[in-house]
Amino acid sequence: MTGQPAPATRRSPGRPPGASREDVVAAARLRFRRLERVDVVALCADLGVGRVTVYRWFGSREGLLSEVLAAETEEVFATARRRARGTGAQRLLDVFDDVNRVFAGSAALRHFVRTEPQAARRTVLSTTGTVHERCVALVADAVQEEVRTGAYVPTVDVGTLAYAIERLAVAFLYDDAGTDVRGDVDRLREVEAALLGTSPGPRRRAPRGAS
Repeated sequence: MTGQPAPATRRSPGRPPGASREDVVAAARLRFRRLERVDVVALCADLGVGRVTVYRWFGSREGLLSEVLAAETEEVFATARRRARGTGAQRLLDVFDDVNRVFAGSAALRHFVRTEPQAARRTVLSTTGTVHERCVALVADAVQEEVRTGAYVPTVDVGTLAYAIERLAVAFLYDDAGTDVRGDVDRLREVEAALLGTSPGPRRRAPRGAS
């Protein structure tokens, strides 16, 4: 025993730990918002994660794009629900209208749909993918909240209503070819109001800035 402190253990230099699944989605969202192509090779190089790992997590580049779009949608919905006032059908209409207007004004979404129409049709417009499933779930959750408080009684089951609301948004927000964001939000508000059983009324506010 010398009474001297033990020397610090040196860490061998090397590559930093690889990124997590969440890190990959966050980096891909940043590229999407910057109107850049979500390039898996570039993401892997930036984050220090292997392509095999990324494809294991997401299945394909379009799987990653679906997660990006779903995450963007979840954020927009969360903001719209925090901003909404009132109760029942009118609150729901304001939430959905806010969401619709944010996406109609999104430069990032418009750029994606215009530059990658095939990928957009398979991710944004498809009824079988992650984006559709998350959107329907988000609509259903918003409706269920109003049902639980007793402020709203839907005329059809919540799942059917949520599916119809999501499909209406797709039909009014995108052109028939799925190659551009049409953004027919005023008529969409009227139809959603009829589906919810309320008056479209005046819009209460402008939506937050779109990316």
